[in-house]
Amino acid sequence: MSDHGAIAGKVAKVTVAFWVIKIIATTLGETGGDALSMRPISLGYSVATLIFLGFFVVTVCGQIAAKRYHPLLYWAVILSTTTLGTTVADKLTREVFGTHEQEAYGPTALSLFIGLVVVLVVWRLVTGSIAISRIRDRKSEAFYWVAILVSNTLGTALGDWLADWNDFGFEKGAAVFGIALALVGTLYLFTKVSRPVLFWAAFILTRPLGATLGDIITKDHAQGGLAIDRRWASLAILALLIPLVWLFSKEPEVPGDPV
Repeated sequence: MSDHGAIAGKVAKVTVAFWVIKIIATTLGETGGDALSMRPISLGYSVATLIFLGFFVVTVCGQIAAKRYHPLLYWAVILSTTTLGTTVADKLTREVFGTHEQEAYGPTALSLFIGLVVVLVVWRLVTGSIAISRIRDRKSEAFYWVAILVSNTLGTALGDWLADWNDFGFEKGAAVFGIALALVGTLYLFTKVSRPVLFWAAFILTRPLGATLGDIITKDHAQGGLAIDRRWASLAILALLIPLVWLFSKEPEVPGDPV
């Protein structure tokens, strides 16, 4: 494995375990974000967003300032982007783009998709590559985390959009995103499609998959969920996430092809 230096070594190695942990983290982001903004704590989207924004700023500054890879810190930043992405997407769909959620999902998702494309294009122009194996300085790392935040917010909006589209439902939504992830994996194994493009496609898709799984766990029975208290569900998922991060996030570096 080639040596990309201390900065590159701070990016988690992309393996099957990485994607499993990512899905669990996004599920926790959904249950935790909803617990704070909606029932049972009910702080509202604006207050919850400010709290999670503070969590994101603290963790990402610590991650960027660190000189080596710390698994718990790295995944804390990922978790902060999932919780913040949940409340931001919910605020956009419920309060910014309109009062009717289904009508607001389209503009929200489209705006976030355009935002992600802009981040990736600027990243590519400024640094020469969006391949995570090429993250060799703090400028690239900053772009990386902004792209992750926007992609997780986009994924939340996509998950809600599909689940609510003609009452499609959370279970069917989870199945669709799971199949889409499997397709990305197939392209990775059997084609020469750009690895960075496939990485970001998979990264986006894991977010709505986790969001729909989180909704299945916590939504009311009338909405097709198991109606488990969001606080207890979040604590249980966190208790699963921490040991997995500890066990499977040992190697930091990611092989990949530049765009």
